[in-house]
Amino acid sequence: QVRLVESGGGLVQAGGSLRLSCAASAPTFSTYTMGWFRQAPGKEREFVAAIPGIGGITNYADSVKGRFTISRDNAKSTLYLQMNGLKPEDTAVYYCAARQLAFTYPPQRAAAYDYWGQGTQVTVSS
Repeated sequence: QVRLVESGGGLVQAGGSLRLSCAASAPTFSTYTMGWFRQAPGKEREFVAAIPGIGGITNYADSVKGRFTISRDNAKSTLYLQMNGLKPEDTAVYYCAARQLAFTYPPQRAAAYDYWGQGTQVTVSS
């Protein structure tokens, strides 16, 4: 069982930046493919970004490409999401997710991930 705890959310003006963190209780964190998802009120959970355990190709939703950067520090068992150029439509609860499996291309499907955090709220004001 892996426990994921997100932090770093908050209220920011449009154009601003936030960095989300996801601390994992996983001794073999580097063996997990990690992802970020978000869910706005009244909408389905949607993919944001994903990253393999070690090296490899990162994967981004078209809506965040060029603005968000996913990264990880395996020594600290922590996943990050740097969000720049925030827009009101980025407002959502952001979740990190984990799957102990190596993929050729980190998946966008929520069903591909086994473990989920409780989420952190990001609100972008116009």
